[in-house]
Amino acid sequence: MRTTTAVAHRGDPYRVRENTLDSIRSAFARGADAVEIDVRLTRDGVPVLLHDDSLRRLWRADVPLSGMTAAQLRELTGGRVPTLREALQAAGAGRVMIDLPGASAEAVRTVVGQVRECGARDRTYYCAGPTTMLAVRAADPGAEIALTWTTLSPPRRVLLDAVAPRWLNYRFGLVTPELTGALHRDGLLVSAWTADTRRTMRRLLAAGVDSITTNRIDALTEVRAEHGR
Repeated sequence: MRTTTAVAHRGDPYRVRENTLDSIRSAFARGADAVEIDVRLTRDGVPVLLHDDSLRRLWRADVPLSGMTAAQLRELTGGRVPTLREALQAAGAGRVMIDLPGASAEAVRTVVGQVRECGARDRTYYCAGPTTMLAVRAADPGAEIALTWTTLSPPRRVLLDAVAPRWLNYRFGLVTPELTGALHRDGLLVSAWTADTRRTMRRLLAAGVDSITTNRIDALTEVRAEHGR
């Protein structure tokens, strides 16, 4: 039976602050097959882990990331917002899914280039909407891509041909056995985000998804074991 990939959303955020090195390590320790991280650039072009465009929610500083240098960010947060380079190192041999919220084409090239420099290309894949994934494909013709899709209307063939994703990445509520079956017949893998209840996890496993992203990686690994997946 096919194994469903367990992806830890921003690490292990129910126990450790999201998108930090400790959160990444905790997720892998609890059985994650991959960890999803969010990457943005500082004012001086350093890729760091942060989902939001400012530090308000996590770090209680009403400052946009784009207005700070990497050195200023490190000083403000006590070094607790890691660089992408640090995160890839912390993941060890583990798989990393990089989400690129709001990334420009230039930012995409910077991130993809750093993944290559770190020797992490073979264990890294990318997720985001069509525009960003087209930029990833341009930056690395061989990159593994999970195209995030938010509607039941299927992507146009011209888009699929241009992006060449391995995965289609759906919000969990959209996933049905019929959808999964149709995408499998087209040669695509199906990932679902972000499932945090055991009931939803069981439904997705029954629907035949290939990957589930969750904030509760320990619960997902337990439910997956119940299903023999």
